[in-house]
Amino acid sequence: MPVSLLLVDDHPIFRQGLRALLETESEFTIVGEAGDGLEAVRLIERLRPEVVVIDLMMPVLNGLEVTRQVCSLTRVVILSMHANEAYVVEALQNGAYAYILKDSTAADLVEAIHTVMLGRRYLSPPLSERAIEAYIQKTHSSTLDPFDTLTTREREVFHLVAQGYSNNEVSEQLSISSRTVEIHRANLMRKLKLHNQTDLIRYAIKRGIIQLEE
Repeated sequence: MPVSLLLVDDHPIFRQGLRALLETESEFTIVGEAGDGLEAVRLIERLRPEVVVIDLMMPVLNGLEVTRQVCSLTRVVILSMHANEAYVVEALQNGAYAYILKDSTAADLVEAIHTVMLGRRYLSPPLSERAIEAYIQKTHSSTLDPFDTLTTREREVFHLVAQGYSNNEVSEQLSISSRTVEIHRANLMRKLKLHNQTDLIRYAIKRGIIQLEE
C-alpha cells in the first residue's frame, strides 16, 4: 500500500510543485491539501494521512502548533526556510518526526518520508543532531515555559489574535462564541503576563509565531 500524504502550505504554486514531485514516487499517494493550519488540523482528523508535509510558517495556526495538535494522529515532516536551532528544537518537542530545509533536494524529502515511516527522526544535513539533543536536555531541565501552560483552544485564540483577527473573526474561525473568545483571551493574557495587544504582538514575534514584514 502506498504511503498516504497530506500537503500543507499557504502558497498554491508551491503545493502544486510538491504534489508533482511526490507523485512521481509510486509508493506515495496524496490524499489532500490544506492552505492554512486550522484547515490542516481538520483534514488530518478526517483523512488520517500517514505523513503530513507542512510549512513551518502558516496562516491561522503555524506548523509548530499544528504538529502539537496532530502528532498522535500522524507523522509530521516540517518544511522550513529557517535553520534556527530553536525552531528545530520546538518542532521536535511538539512531536515532529522530521525537519527539512526548503533548499534541500527532492531526494532529501523522499528520504525523510521513508525515514519517518520507519519511526525514526530525520533532520536536514546542515542541522546538528548533537547540538539539538543538548538543547533539548537543557530545556527539559529548565523551568516550565508559560506558553506550555496554555490549552489548545487558548493557543488557537493566541495565534489568531496575534495575526490581527478581531474577537468576532476568531469566533467564526473556531466556531465558538465571542464571549468564549474573550474568556480564552483573558486567560492566555494572564498566564503569559501580557497586559495589552502590543505585548501580545511582541511575544508572538519573539516566539516566531508571526514575523515582521520585510
